Amino acid sequence: ATGMVWAETGGEIISVEAALMPGAGTLILTGSLGEILRESAQTALSFLRSKAGEFGVPDDFFRNADVHIHFPSGAIPKDGPSAGITIFAALLSLLTRKPARRDVALTGEMTLIGRILPVSGIREKVLAAKRAGVQLVLLPRANQEEVESLDTDVIEGVRLQLVANATEIIEPLFARQTFILSS
Repeated sequence: ATGMVWAETGGEIISVEAALMPGAGTLILTGSLGEILRESAQTALSFLRSKAGEFGVPDDFFRNADVHIHFPSGAIPKDGPSAGITIFAALLSLLTRKPARRDVALTGEMTLIGRILPVSGIREKVLAAKRAGVQLVLLPRANQEEVESLDTDVIEGVRLQLVANATEIIEPLFARQTFILSS
């Protein structure tokens, strides 16, 4: 899944990868992560486990398996709550075997009941998504005022969608992609 985060240098795009393997129910996190990001991963996994049946995931998927979540570019330290919804998206993609769209990017802190909380750096994150060729940006509804105040040149060429709950990312993130072939 593709996420957007704020760094000292401005907005950045991050990838979140997830893998499932035989094991004993361990959550493995790699990629030079800080404590807040580790908590976001645990929260996303717990939310998914608590609603597994609603997402079409076996309730006991974690019983005999380990989940590995990786943030590439491990040498770069990462922390903050903004990737919570992106972690959930990567896990849901893994467990439903549906690929997350590459042209969709997300940001938002996620609670244990799936609410998406506001985050900072919306302008910088949208600009990073545009630079990366993202077509659709999913942002917390709680950031609506900030989103509405974005300059036209910031949002030109990218669609923005506000979401209040983790379940609202499913349709846009996993919707069938159409590809235009050029000759």
